[in-house]
Amino acid sequence: MKEQILDILKDVHEAKTLIEINDMLNLKTAEELKDLQTTLEELVNEFEVFKTKKDKYLLLKNCPGLKIGKIAINKKGFGFLILDKEDDIYINENNIGNAIHNDTVLVEILNKGIKPEGRVIRVVKRDLDNVVGEVYFENEKIMLKPDDEKLNITIFLTEETTKDCVEGHKILAHLCKKLNNKTYLADCLKILGHKNDAGIDILSIAYKYGIYEEFSKEAMEELTKIPNEVSPNELIGRKDLTKEMIFTIDGADTKDIDDAISLTYHDDYYALGVHIADVSHYVKENTALGDDAYNRGTSSYLADTVIPMLPHKLSNGICSLNENAIRLTMSCIMDINKKGEIISYDIFPSYIKSNKKMTYTEVNKILEENKIPEGYEPYADTLLKMNELAKILRKEKIGRGYIEFDIDEAKIIQDETGKAIDIKKRTRGDGENLIEDFMIAANVTIATHISNMELPFIYRVHALPNAEKIEDFLNLIKALGYQIHTNIKEITPKAMQELLNELKDKKEFFILSSLLLRSMKKAEYSKTNIGHFGLACKNYTHFTSPIRRFPDLIVHRLLKTYLIDKDFSMSTINYLENYLVTAAEHCSEREVASVNAERDVNDMKMAEYMESHIGEEYTGVISSVTNFGFFVELDNLIEGLVHVNTLKGDYYNYVPELLSLIGKSTKKTYRVGDTVKVKVINASKENALIDFELVGEKHDRNQE
Repeated sequence: MKEQILDILKDVHEAKTLIEINDMLNLKTAEELKDLQTTLEELVNEFEVFKTKKDKYLLLKNCPGLKIGKIAINKKGFGFLILDKEDDIYINENNIGNAIHNDTVLVEILNKGIKPEGRVIRVVKRDLDNVVGEVYFENEKIMLKPDDEKLNITIFLTEETTKDCVEGHKILAHLCKKLNNKTYLADCLKILGHKNDAGIDILSIAYKYGIYEEFSKEAMEELTKIPNEVSPNELIGRKDLTKEMIFTIDGADTKDIDDAISLTYHDDYYALGVHIADVSHYVKENTALGDDAYNRGTSSYLADTVIPMLPHKLSNGICSLNENAIRLTMSCIMDINKKGEIISYDIFPSYIKSNKKMTYTEVNKILEENKIPEGYEPYADTLLKMNELAKILRKEKIGRGYIEFDIDEAKIIQDETGKAIDIKKRTRGDGENLIEDFMIAANVTIATHISNMELPFIYRVHALPNAEKIEDFLNLIKALGYQIHTNIKEITPKAMQELLNELKDKKEFFILSSLLLRSMKKAEYSKTNIGHFGLACKNYTHFTSPIRRFPDLIVHRLLKTYLIDKDFSMSTINYLENYLVTAAEHCSEREVASVNAERDVNDMKMAEYMESHIGEEYTGVISSVTNFGFFVELDNLIEGLVHVNTLKGDYYNYVPELLSLIGKSTKKTYRVGDTVKVKVINASKENALIDFELVGEKHDRNQE
């Protein structure tokens, strides 16, 4: 009956009563009416149908003003409704209601501007399972204070699982019983350590997102059977590239090296080699190591802490393309003409011996300063030729519409105790760009090859932006007083690229480019190839980091299945058709978890750093404006809030279409992109919050 109901309501845009739906289905008996009511309630619980307060029913997708999804609540007080395939909906702190972080909620859309807003009208489902928090004692009861302050719940811990706990321990707890709406009983699953122990702050955030540092016992047992060095038998059937000039370029502290490069130059083309660690040789399907890698989905880089997808024996050992060590690889050799076009290529299993572990810092001395560090003399000419090719590839990418947002990233510097002592911008030079360009070329080549074979595959996709979001962005630019000449009749990568270039000389450029990036869809993994909008290419995948990303490992397995084993059996194809859908969705989810953990660690460490700088003054730029104040970003990317209550001499109204706070009487305006001078008045590592006030403009309207 479900299919009949969904079919009969698919074109209905006005809520219907139970009896009206009964008549539409031409049901005759009381028993059929009862079945209909039961089935409708099931569809309501499955979020397919919406039930109004007047007991009428309508397909949820036909309710443009209502959305269901999970709410992610920010530590700064507001939240976002996370929607699959749609833009996130901003939820103001005052509109969150009784929802807590990660609840499934029904949201009413309040506006659809460049920053669409909504209001929680119902908590549909609460999926509380494991919680990270701090142990404390109250009235002889063992309690847990959740790290996530937005989890506004009371948690009692069971005595039998907390015998080894002391006050101040950070633990992973499992909510085993609901005592009432916001009170739970929980078991202690694992003691992470004391809150004052070095590294426990980062580990607590990792566990919050289901990122665990320990591998299963079964995986560690399998690991003992993997050798430390490559044996001669493993080289059979592989092309010997050990005599070639092949090297790696990474950060100075990188230990998990999964890509190496080579280049030979001919009269009218370059032969670029991208050689990727053959992790699939060691991490097989239906093994504990494979299952652990799948569950993690990715390595997580949290400040100076790395929680790897694979055990260190693999990630830093036999899989890592270490200097002067024979390693198994999958190679992609591309012949590229002087226009940056790939005119031919070959993909094959190989083995290499990297000549040198290079660093970006030293390579950039050669490419940017024409200085050759000691030990780099034999490779300088090849590096210069590589840079020549990289610039050709980048020009070709830009020519087809490649969008370069160039968003800055923060690097957290910590002392030996794990305390943040400095925050710096990560620098990108020619060496970093070179590796990025070469890896993109290899990823495009691999994806194009399998796409042409029309076989099941996992792609990295980036959907076309929502036209309304781009229109809202253009309206914002006009409201800021800028005239745009870029023709946006069709939303193409080239048009977005031209728009970005046109904004480059504006004082708010880095803010506007960030807003434009946010107006686009998120890249994700998918079995369905819809192309990659941001890279302006029809076929793209992730092949080049199988030590760090599970999708890349899947790609390697698929290459072996199709190109080496020549397995095109229907049983294999049917299996992959189903498996890749689930795997792509899972890998996308784990990527989001890792990104969120990295963001939370950065916020926490920035606040920790600023705890030592209270009272100091800085110059920054207003990066975002809300109804409760505006955020100011400093040169080192630290961001703090200037609360509206501290603004002097007027009441300030929030004008979202201008991204501004405007004084009611004075018309004084604080707008995104404005440069302001601020003083640090508070910083809390525990809450990951930093408070600024404008220098010389302190004022608390509550005292009036």
